[in-house]
Amino acid sequence: MKRLDDYPTHELNGVRYRCGRVKPFGASLIGEGTVNFSVFSKYAQSCELLLYHIGEPQPFAVLPFPDEFRIGNVFSMIVYGLNYEELEYGYRFSGPYVPKQGHRFDSTKILLDPYAKLVGGSEKWGEEPSADESFRHRGRVIPEDYDWDGDKPLEIPMKDLVIYEMHIRSFTRDDSSRIRHKGTFAGVIEKIPYLKELGVNCIELLPIFEFDELENSRIIDGERLYNYWGYSTVNFFAPKAGYASSAAFGLTAEELKNMVKKLHKAGIEVILDVVFNHTAEGNENGPYISYRGIDNKTYYLLTPEGCYYNFSGCGNTMNCNNSVVRNFILDCLRYWVSDYHIDGFRFDLAAIMSRDSSGAPMTSPPLLELLAHDAVLGKTKLIAEAWDAGGLYQVGSFPAWGRWAEWNGKYRDCLRRFVKSGAEYGPELIARIQGSADLYGNRSAEASINFITCHDGFTLYDLVSYNEKHNLANGEDNRDGCDGNDSWNCGAEGDTDDAEINSLRRRQMKNAAALLLLSRGIPMLLSGDEFMNTQYGNNNAYCQDNRISWLDWDRLDTNRDMFEFFRTLIAFRAAHPVLRRTDFFTGCNSTGYPELSFHGEKPWQLDMNSPFLTFGFMYTESAKDYDVPADTFIYCAVNAHWESHKLELPIIPAGMEWSVVAYTGDPTRDGEKVSGSAELMPRSFMLITAQ
Repeated sequence: MKRLDDYPTHELNGVRYRCGRVKPFGASLIGEGTVNFSVFSKYAQSCELLLYHIGEPQPFAVLPFPDEFRIGNVFSMIVYGLNYEELEYGYRFSGPYVPKQGHRFDSTKILLDPYAKLVGGSEKWGEEPSADESFRHRGRVIPEDYDWDGDKPLEIPMKDLVIYEMHIRSFTRDDSSRIRHKGTFAGVIEKIPYLKELGVNCIELLPIFEFDELENSRIIDGERLYNYWGYSTVNFFAPKAGYASSAAFGLTAEELKNMVKKLHKAGIEVILDVVFNHTAEGNENGPYISYRGIDNKTYYLLTPEGCYYNFSGCGNTMNCNNSVVRNFILDCLRYWVSDYHIDGFRFDLAAIMSRDSSGAPMTSPPLLELLAHDAVLGKTKLIAEAWDAGGLYQVGSFPAWGRWAEWNGKYRDCLRRFVKSGAEYGPELIARIQGSADLYGNRSAEASINFITCHDGFTLYDLVSYNEKHNLANGEDNRDGCDGNDSWNCGAEGDTDDAEINSLRRRQMKNAAALLLLSRGIPMLLSGDEFMNTQYGNNNAYCQDNRISWLDWDRLDTNRDMFEFFRTLIAFRAAHPVLRRTDFFTGCNSTGYPELSFHGEKPWQLDMNSPFLTFGFMYTESAKDYDVPADTFIYCAVNAHWESHKLELPIIPAGMEWSVVAYTGDPTRDGEKVSGSAELMPRSFMLITAQ
């Protein structure tokens, strides 16, 4: 028996419709050929729904919402007889245009639904829109019938993660990737065996929500530049069609879900980099895409004069702690977790999410608390980039409720400075190795996402190959990008044939990677660092869709030793739970030794308050405490000095023998037995164990 509200009550030019269901927002299939449309606007006076056949310039139907179709501040409508596979849609809103009061309604603009699950109009990466196109970003409807075959988010304990940050297109776009579907979600699937071999168990993806790569596109020296990284969101619910090999067939969502499912089957989680701090609509001179024309005053932080606050550095700032926007963000994250099985989120410029409607920081931001305690997100990883472009820096103090982790920018800076022989950073490095108890003592080491490099800045190879940034290709006269890189070129700027310099660079990269992977906290690697990928000194490749950004997989063949070093250390970390302890414990365990101790050139003798370049740190892993096969002593010998040093090894229980696991100075010594002391060449690291 049909319900009464299953029947149309209105008809216009052959299209039948009736009052819709307020929830869920967006366009939802509710039956064969029947779609429910629901959209919020507090200040709009009227609204029209425009229906298009895919790619057609003119709508085949324009349906005004009668007054009775509006409940509260929500317009909703059910439309019958639609073929969702051939359908695109948008809205027009009428209302006041009074910028000083925050209102910018324009009834001539056709707008994208904020809750659209797929966006049409840019299925092919980099394709220019037609000159007369007035409605480029078009909402599409997708079915929610994907067969997950029993898959769900993996819920790997945070402490066990090794995160691998990647850009979908850069990862496989270069011909050297030797795969079929280059630069796409499907391309990542083809590289899963590689990720498994490396040993990472989590990938963190630069933005994959729909964005416009042609935003601010320009040609510099014959090369087209793009909004390549995607930190300028067009729609938060739709995956980027240009990243799907099957986008032309409307299968973007399915391809992404396939990628997630296959990664999960391989034991690899997926974290998304999300950008809720601003949108692609920019400042007062920016385009109408969606939010500005639907409800500008609700979605954006506005000055008393009606202009846009710009704490994002990108022209506008989302009004994250407005109750409607809070629920919008929550709806979005719940959708990605429930419908895409996403395991976690890294929030770009997350400090913005702690600002109130006037831009002032809040001590207890309701959005952050809401996300921390949400039922659906209860086991989802939440990671904050705990600063913003407005100068709010919250590393170590981000409002956390026991749930939020942070990109530890202080770890990055300290490690970079120490490795290039900054003795004054030795005492701070002790705290960073321990898991940054000085920052997260009221939480745990799980709150510290440790990293040396990320998408923003130099790659690991460039960090040891360039003293200065080389961003001229960006067309901004080398003004863009950070000037303070804490890098050192080891004696020559850029690539060199000098064997001694190249040997030193290899040691320096391995030294940094070893410290990262043997520190407590959660390590994050930048894709390609494990085989010395380069951006040729560009530390802000946000616009480069070319060899500057693309991984050169041929370097994996020429730098196989670096890959093997990373692989060995990742496996070593996975095998020793003492490295992953999160509660800052340094007292004695059942071995009778301190679980984590620090040493100078003489055992147990290190002034941790004075500058130093040479030291050792030792973990003792108790079989009784950690359910491992045997007690294990793990000694890490560090020499960041430009001279050789010898470190006496601590006395360990009778019957145990020290053995080299990895030595950055001479890989042929791996497996060698040592006794009494570890001899380190200049700027080198040695990992030694005894069982």
